[in-house]
Amino acid sequence: MEKRRLSFWEIWNMSFGFLGIQFGFALQNANVSRIFETLGAKVEDIPILWIAAPITGLIVQPIIGHYSDKTWNRFGRRRPYFTVGAIFTTLALFIMPNSPVLWVAAGMLWIMDASINISMEPFRAFVGDNLPTEQRTMGFAMQSFFIGTGAVIASILPYVLTNWFGVSNIAPEGVIPKSVKLSFYIGGFFLLSAVLYTVFTTKEYSPEELVAFEKHKEIATGIKIEHKLPVTSSQFIKNGISWSAIGLIITLLITAFHLDVQLYIISGLLLIFGLILLISGLIAKNNDKPQGMTVIMNDLLHMPKTMAQLAIVQFFSWLAFYAMWIYTTPAITQHVYGATDSASELYNQGANWVGVLFGVYNGVSAVFAFLLPLLAKQIGRKATHAFALTIGGISFISFFFIHDPLVLLIPMIGIGFAWGSILSMPYAILTGSLPADKMGTYMGIFNFFIVIPQILAASILGFVTRDIFGGKVIFTMVLAGCSLILGALSVFFVQDKDDVFRLKKGKAKSY
Repeated sequence: MEKRRLSFWEIWNMSFGFLGIQFGFALQNANVSRIFETLGAKVEDIPILWIAAPITGLIVQPIIGHYSDKTWNRFGRRRPYFTVGAIFTTLALFIMPNSPVLWVAAGMLWIMDASINISMEPFRAFVGDNLPTEQRTMGFAMQSFFIGTGAVIASILPYVLTNWFGVSNIAPEGVIPKSVKLSFYIGGFFLLSAVLYTVFTTKEYSPEELVAFEKHKEIATGIKIEHKLPVTSSQFIKNGISWSAIGLIITLLITAFHLDVQLYIISGLLLIFGLILLISGLIAKNNDKPQGMTVIMNDLLHMPKTMAQLAIVQFFSWLAFYAMWIYTTPAITQHVYGATDSASELYNQGANWVGVLFGVYNGVSAVFAFLLPLLAKQIGRKATHAFALTIGGISFISFFFIHDPLVLLIPMIGIGFAWGSILSMPYAILTGSLPADKMGTYMGIFNFFIVIPQILAASILGFVTRDIFGGKVIFTMVLAGCSLILGALSVFFVQDKDDVFRLKKGKAKSY
């Protein structure tokens, strides 16, 4: 019993919701730093305000993944989560640009990012659930296409509204321009519409069918997906003590050497992680079968080898892009436009141009998404991903040498290559190593290796930019480029388990 191969349009329908999700994500990425600065935030304080995004992802995605694995009703398995997340994201998009003060905008970022994560995480598992192995690269590439397309439109909305329709791009000090407000309203409408389209045009396999598909695959290949024994209570407690000790030591070092207070975020999260493991140990001690939080922690400690290898790749990749989302606006307005006053016309011209640049890299990623399956078929998924990350890293570094806004379009093409691959290739490689009944949980856990580098970036980039780079934000972009190149090198240490399956079956299938 094998999963049915889906037609192009069926894959299109199941991925279309990502078009809407990316409206919210791109509007957030391109405009939130601008909103924060308008409401009075200093450049060096922006990373800590962005901490909402990774922390909500760290908490929300594994929980949503776990419960979506356990959900099955007349509305489906993943689709109920798409819908709820889309509704709350839309509400946040309507409210954020009307924030009267900085703390309200920061709070809305927390709500918006949590809601986006509620929708986004099940979409990743949706591809693993519905598509056979040979179509998964196409499925994730289709998601990348819609992510890129949605991001292009959303990123350039303030620019288009100002330059094509005459919507005001300036406002009194402390007030968000009308062009930004209207962009958020339009984005909210399209987000909800696109997600509902996917909800009403797709179907899902039942849990029983997914188990049958997995058993058939194991019989056909002779290779079983790993299902390891639960972690014992003593193992939880031992790991909890270790991580808590590391967090405590780092906290003491920060205090003793009077290091940047933002570093307490890292030590605090380590202490919290250790505490969660200790609590899991106590729960496991009093229950014969893992449940709730202990299931998620058990799966984290028993993650497949491929996931652990991909974690390193993800770390360097997302550290770079998180730095770009935070710092592109101040880097370009400062390095290229020579403007630092967020209320000035020159600064807002630069900020709008950043929206165009973001639109370019997302547009390129959308086009490149359709080339990914073809390139992966010729040179393999790992080589494809390494190539894309290398091009992206070189493009980041080239920002330092550019002083003409138009020339900035060139490196954005290379960044688009990297982004298109980041959104699809790691997931295509990962899904082949995951058990069907834990697809959502592991997709949520995999998000740890996206948000942890973001938390690290939010904790240290303000210090690095201010005290090491002397406030010259362009050097932070160079650092991001070096990180992407390290990510490219680490790809070659990853095992793509689907390659093993294909070899065992004695035939090559298209990606």
